Amino acid sequence: MVAAEAWQALESSIIYYRGRPIGTLAACDYSSPSLNYDQCFVRDFVPAALIFLIRGRTEIVQNFLLETLRLQIKEKQLDFLEPGRGLMPASFKVLHQGDEEFLKADFGDHAIGRVTPVDSCLWWMFVLRAYVSATGESSFAHSPEMQKGIRLIIELCLSARFDMYPTLLVPDGACMIDRRMGINGHPLEIQALFHTTLRCAKELLLDNQENIKIIQAINNRIPPLTSHIRHNYWLDPEKLNVIYRYGSEEYGEDALNQFNIYSESIPYAELSEWFPEEGGYLAGNLGPSHLDCRFFALGNMMAILSSLVMRQQGQIIMHTIEQKWTDLIGWMPMKICFPALKNRDWEILTGCDPKNRPWSYHNGGNWPVLLCFFVAAAVKMDRSDLARQAIAIAAKRLHKDEWAEYYDGKNGRLVGKEARKFQNWTISSFLLAQELIDQPKYIDWISHD
Repeated sequence: MVAAEAWQALESSIIYYRGRPIGTLAACDYSSPSLNYDQCFVRDFVPAALIFLIRGRTEIVQNFLLETLRLQIKEKQLDFLEPGRGLMPASFKVLHQGDEEFLKADFGDHAIGRVTPVDSCLWWMFVLRAYVSATGESSFAHSPEMQKGIRLIIELCLSARFDMYPTLLVPDGACMIDRRMGINGHPLEIQALFHTTLRCAKELLLDNQENIKIIQAINNRIPPLTSHIRHNYWLDPEKLNVIYRYGSEEYGEDALNQFNIYSESIPYAELSEWFPEEGGYLAGNLGPSHLDCRFFALGNMMAILSSLVMRQQGQIIMHTIEQKWTDLIGWMPMKICFPALKNRDWEILTGCDPKNRPWSYHNGGNWPVLLCFFVAAAVKMDRSDLARQAIAIAAKRLHKDEWAEYYDGKNGRLVGKEARKFQNWTISSFLLAQELIDQPKYIDWISHD
């Protein structure tokens, strides 16, 4: 009954362009100001695209891929205020002018904070690979139009930069956490999506003369990126002891403390008390004299799905979630990051953002959209028991709470203070999670061995 009503709500949110379905509205909450919730966001559409593919509704996903590709920036811009070549929009909406229809794209130039949506092109590649896996239409991805779009994305990601690491350097707010939260630089979520994108592109690009340099660049980047994340981002009690005894100001190739991290900057008392026995996870960020020890859910789940982490590490992440269920899952799967920034940290790192008070929204809130990613990662790690527990929690509340966007409170018990109702990625994530637990074969569409 709940699933049927969820599917009906998702159907009613479909956007049509020139008579064809091309996406879904972000939310259908007509009791709140629309702002940009009346648009189709690339990242928001991901779980909806997957559930449409599972239900055989491939047309809407194909149209979405084609139309967003046409919005992609294809030429180099002379004005520094223009988006870079290869970038995909954060969102788009259908506008009418007389009898004509056209799409208006937002590349961050209208967004709160005016932040470029780095993750849009990475999610687009994720959906394209899922579409090909679901339909078997490899010719769709092999068309000249699609091949050029893939090349532009990879060229954008692998362009020359002022950086020493194999990771992707981005500004704050460039991903699902699209507000200032102290995750600029090399946030885990972007690195996991970057790794996924490289693997998807390696599958989808034709082995021809036009792509030979791009394929070689991908092959050169994946191994150091994988090694860097598995080793330098990994946190467990043993690694914590090593960092605690770090020396600083080391110089040369043999330096143990390569990032010059000062142990005083790590909250050892809280971490050593919080870490479960045999626990571990990927840290949220890493840079010069900086190790962000917060647990970021989406980055860890995507790292499992793309095999950015080793299988043993993935199982340890699942064990950590199981042991810290109240903190990371609580009353609504699951918390976007843990713990929340508080007091002076909240003031400095969020700019006193009132929407990101401690344990609210991006700052430690619980996001139902993360349910499907958790379920997929849990099933891949042979922890279907955890996946079923999470789905049962969501099933009790989401319908009653009218498919809320996010939840507040340390345990995720309160409907978000400014959460939109009938949020479509909440609806589609719930439907997708049920399909993935019932038919795990679909995980192959979004997972890499």
